[in-house]
Amino acid sequence: MRKKLIAGNWKMNLGPASAVGLLKDLNQALENQSVSSEVVVCPPYVSLHQSVSALQNSPVSVGAQNVHYEASGAYTGEISPQMLKEAGCSYVIVGHSERREYFSEDDELVARKVKSALNEGLNVILCVGETLEQRKSGDQERVVTEQLRAVTDQLDADLAARLVIAYEPVWAIGTGETATPEQAQEMHAHIRSRIASSLGEELSTSIRILYGGSMKPANADDLLGQPDVDGGLIGGASLDAGSFVKIVEIAEKITSS
Repeated sequence: MRKKLIAGNWKMNLGPASAVGLLKDLNQALENQSVSSEVVVCPPYVSLHQSVSALQNSPVSVGAQNVHYEASGAYTGEISPQMLKEAGCSYVIVGHSERREYFSEDDELVARKVKSALNEGLNVILCVGETLEQRKSGDQERVVTEQLRAVTDQLDADLAARLVIAYEPVWAIGTGETATPEQAQEMHAHIRSRIASSLGEELSTSIRILYGGSMKPANADDLLGQPDVDGGLIGGASLDAGSFVKIVEIAEKITSS
C-alpha cells in the first residue's frame, strides 16, 4: 500500500507568529501518536523559517506554495528551488488552480517549475484539475491529461519518482457543486493510467495521487477510502490544528485497516 500523504496548503494565511501558534497546537496533538502517514504543511514564504524551526523535532515536514524555475537572477519577488532547500523545505506545490487562474500560469510554465524543483531535490506536488465549464462539457479527462503530459514529457522516471499529483476539481471548490468519492476515484484512476502510459507501469503503481477538492473531517473517510486516493491537499481545514489532525487520524485508520 502507498503511504498516505496529508499536506496542508495554508495559502495567504498565517504570518510568522500565527504559524508558530498553529504548529505548537499541531505538535501537541501529534505528540503521543504513532503516525505512519507523511504529513506536510505549506506556509507562506514569510513563515517558512519559523515553521521549520517549530517542526525540528516533529514528524511534520515543511513545503512551499510556489517556486520560480531559475536558480537566481533578476526576478523581483520570486524564490528559487535552491532557496527553498536552504530554508528547510522538502516539498513545494506547483500549478495550483489559483496560480493558474489568478496569475496566468500555463502548462508550459508549470512544467518548467516542476522540472527545476525536482532537479534541485525537492518533492513536488503538481496540481491538475478541470473547471466547472470543462466538467459540464465532458472535457475533464482531456484537460487533466494535457496538464499531466506537459510535465511528464519533460521528466524521466528517476525525477518523476519524487513527483506527487494533486487532483483539484476546481468545479467543486466554492461553487456549491460537490465531488463524490466515486468521481474522485474515477479521475484518480484516470491520472494513474496516464502516468502508466507516459512513465511506465511501475511508477504508476507507486506515485501518490492526492485529492484537493475541499477535503475535511466530514468527508475524509469516504475520500481516503478510495483505492487510488493516496491522501489530501488540504486547504481551509489545515488552518485548524484539530481538523487537520482529525484528517491525519482518518488516514491512519484507513492505512491500518
